[in-house]
Amino acid sequence: MHTHKAAGRATGSDDAYRAGFACFVGRPNAGKSTLTNAIVGQKIAITSNKPQTTRHVIRGVLHRDNAQLVLVDTPGLHRPRTLLGERLNDLVRETWSEVDVIGVCFPADEPVGAGDRFISTEIAALKATVIAVVTKVDLVDPATLAERLLAVSKLYDFADIVPVSAVSGHQVETLVDVITKHLPESPPLYPDDVLTEEPEQVLIGELIREAALEGVRDELPHSIAVLVEEMFVEGGLTKIYANVYVERDSQKSIVIGTRGARLKDVGIRARAEIEALLGRKVYLDLHVRVAKEWQRDPKQLRRLGF
Repeated sequence: MHTHKAAGRATGSDDAYRAGFACFVGRPNAGKSTLTNAIVGQKIAITSNKPQTTRHVIRGVLHRDNAQLVLVDTPGLHRPRTLLGERLNDLVRETWSEVDVIGVCFPADEPVGAGDRFISTEIAALKATVIAVVTKVDLVDPATLAERLLAVSKLYDFADIVPVSAVSGHQVETLVDVITKHLPESPPLYPDDVLTEEPEQVLIGELIREAALEGVRDELPHSIAVLVEEMFVEGGLTKIYANVYVERDSQKSIVIGTRGARLKDVGIRARAEIEALLGRKVYLDLHVRVAKEWQRDPKQLRRLGF
């Protein structure tokens, strides 16, 4: 379990303590994971400029004096092309049916499109309170933002519409206030030093995968999976042995790079992130392995944690 730097504290309009689950949804790359990280105050969901990078449901817990907000991070909903894609969509819908508040994310720097309309129809049948979150507002001028807000308001009868920027922090606090006021009255759901209930190994695997995704060609994002095979403490050092799985030999050589340069770079970047997460020195041993067509193979998907 990880202790925690909160995004801030605020007091509600009533004295009731509220606690519950919320999630951000939206098409891939709408800024959902970056927003989750900004709210919880520590990197718990991987962020990448490649769409469709989140695969595990990661819960981040924000503690306030009058509320506890448990954020559930879901993959982006998309039209599936593989068994992995279908499973990810099932995971999204399952999560939606279990949360109290859903924040639908619309990136301010892109017009409302078919993907957004698809998601708006999908949420219509849910019992959760649905709010709209217009993300990445730091990337547009006021006129464009006004246009986006109007377009979003016409999609669905949202309980609230909040423009934010996770990068600059603009209105992140306001968004948390809005979400918390829609949570049910409830005692805390987690002890107050808990930040996330994901096992450390899963978080570490995600950080390695994020580093491996940096700068690779577009055909690779979905083909990379990471499994932490072994992790133990020896002296003052945490030793981590992990395998990076790809689907083809050609992808393996891309990840390794010329004379191993890329893989070494991945290792350096991932190790820095893991040390920040664990707060101690780390030895990281990475190997790239080929698991042919793993996204379409139920047995391999299970082994890789899907």
